[in-house]
Formats: sequence, C-alpha cells, structure tokens
Amino acid sequence: MSFENAKKQITGKPVKLAKFLKHNKPKDRKSGRSATPCRRCGRTEGVITKYGLAYCRQCFREEGKKLGFRKYS
Repeated sequence: MSFENAKKQITGKPVKLAKFLKHNKPKDRKSGRSATPCRRCGRTEGVITKYGLAYCRQCFREEGKKLGFRKYS
C-alpha cells in the first residue's frame, strides 16, 4: 500500500494520522538525487543544476536553444 493511499484511509482519525505521519512520511532531502526536481516536469533524475538551471536533461534538450545554449558538435 502506498503512502498516499494509507494516508487517505485515516484522515478522519486525527490521532492515528499524526502517529502515521510521524513514522511514515517520506524523508525531506537536503542532498542527493531526489533533492532537486526539474522545474519544468518535476523529474528527479538527470537534473542539470549548473548555472542555476534545474532542468532535467530531456527538458534541457527542448529548452536549451531558448535559453541561449548552442550545440557545438
């Protein structure tokens, strides 16, 4: 059972919900792969953060020209 489905089932019970969230909520990431999502599509893998872009590689291929990047090879 996923986190969201389990959370929906106990929304009417505030004490159980508080305990469930305390022990089961996803960890807040400060570093690593899941810390920076793509600002366009929300993907967390393959994100380019150089120059403050925060685009995944797929979105960067589509948006790079508009941002002023050129392909040299």
